[in-house]
Amino acid sequence: MVIPQAASGPYPASDPGFACLPIDELLASHAELIARIKLCYGSSREDFEREVLILVRRFAEFVHLLPATADNYFSAPGGLLRLGLETSFFSLQGTDAHIFSGRSTITARRHLEPRWRLATFIAGLCTESHRVLSHLTVTDNTGEAWPSYLQPLFGWLQARSAERYFLHWQPQAIETRGLGVFALAQVVPPAVLQYLAEGNTVIVPYLMASISGVALYRDRNVLDELVRRSLALVIDRNLVANADRYGAPQFGSHLERYLVDALRRLVIANSAWVPNREKSRVWFGADGLFLIWPNAANDVIEMLEADQLASIPKAPETMLELLLAAGVFKAQDAEHATWTIRPPGSKITLEAVRLASAAILFSGIETEPVPLDVMLVSKPGPPPSPSPSPATTVAPVMATAGTQLSLLPPAPPPEAAAPNDVARSPADSASAETASPSFALQAPMRLNPVVRDAVAAILQTLRASYGPAQCCTVAQGIFVPLAQFEQRSVPPALALRALAEVRMLAMADPKSPPTLSREFNGSPTVGLLLDPRFVEGLDPDAFVLPEPLGA
Repeated sequence: MVIPQAASGPYPASDPGFACLPIDELLASHAELIARIKLCYGSSREDFEREVLILVRRFAEFVHLLPATADNYFSAPGGLLRLGLETSFFSLQGTDAHIFSGRSTITARRHLEPRWRLATFIAGLCTESHRVLSHLTVTDNTGEAWPSYLQPLFGWLQARSAERYFLHWQPQAIETRGLGVFALAQVVPPAVLQYLAEGNTVIVPYLMASISGVALYRDRNVLDELVRRSLALVIDRNLVANADRYGAPQFGSHLERYLVDALRRLVIANSAWVPNREKSRVWFGADGLFLIWPNAANDVIEMLEADQLASIPKAPETMLELLLAAGVFKAQDAEHATWTIRPPGSKITLEAVRLASAAILFSGIETEPVPLDVMLVSKPGPPPSPSPSPATTVAPVMATAGTQLSLLPPAPPPEAAAPNDVARSPADSASAETASPSFALQAPMRLNPVVRDAVAAILQTLRASYGPAQCCTVAQGIFVPLAQFEQRSVPPALALRALAEVRMLAMADPKSPPTLSREFNGSPTVGLLLDPRFVEGLDPDAFVLPEPLGA
């Protein structure tokens, strides 16, 4: 095939572009996956071709060989088509375990279930189609741009007798999922939408809500839950595969949508997220919208774990980094990512994160909350730690090998109490709980994010409110059983290698084994020693740390 020169276009002749392959040839490379979709759909060949395969062909005509991203997941030619096929397959597979019209009669369910399954397949197929309209520009060899709102890419190429086309990624493109509705019109014929709408008024609205990223708060959108879960799984699998072949991928870059969606759902459904109410996670003042941190992050993690989404961050630190990088949160300055606020009526200052815009959290809510007419920010810098009084100051404790270290200061003696003690109010109790010691992982940025999440979650169990501790302090550091990594689906070998690479293991000699065995919860246990200097909330001076090599 002769490659035309892009003489008058914006692309140099060295750019090979993409070939205008016939649709049959394009789909032949995905024949195995399409066969799995047919088996999962469970219909005759004629019905499958009429109801499903025609949608696959129209989607292939629309996206052709376009990648899903420039340099991240599904970035190879044909990546967007593959992403849509895999997501639609897993979404369709997930419908087997759900009853969409549970309140309807058996006759009504027999009528609606096939429509729900087809709508779920369509939502999975087109879930990322909005990228075609916002993230890239396609031109032919003459520099003429493809009118992506008017016709599919393959039809435009055929009309111009183009043999190749060229791609340009828009700089700093904003993800606008609502544009997916316009892409849907080029993939799904009106007759299919009419078929989905027969005998009901919910399937098409729920399909449109899933495509456009609009949350429905009056009822569960099971269709969208299946698509979101499948998309997260598919992207995670692709990132892992790319890491094996091409080096480190950009982990976490696709998680912003799930985190923001969880924030919005919590504002609607969780009473602890009602803004400006006592003990609330959300405070809306004259100087901005704030979330109490890390309490809000723990609520998000709990919700997303219930959604069974793949690769969701398990540590507030990871979530904070992702949302800061995405522009959802606004850092106080270069040194402080969080803010210090004092809500009205509170006796102590609280650590919080600030949203870049209140619309991020309140988008779609019929009545937006009214901000308080007071400033919430107390003062710059991190939340102050209460200074110990002379009565509670204790001398440093020298640790000896094999001893369990105390993480909390001793209780003050009875005579240290004020003479006119009164019962604490519920608000004071909540403040004390917020001010209780926490143990945050301060890991280098290059630590594997999966390992970092696992270590951070294990360290949180040291807090009294988390139940039985899953690690313990010893004289030389924090002992973490290797079984705790296995329970979090992290191979122990991966954890050991990742922690050793960033020098987070407490080892006197790099040639010594990275693991050790000691008694833990009454039985011999194999684990590793974490350097306490990477854990905020612990005093490194209370540990017997190895001398630097060569000292």
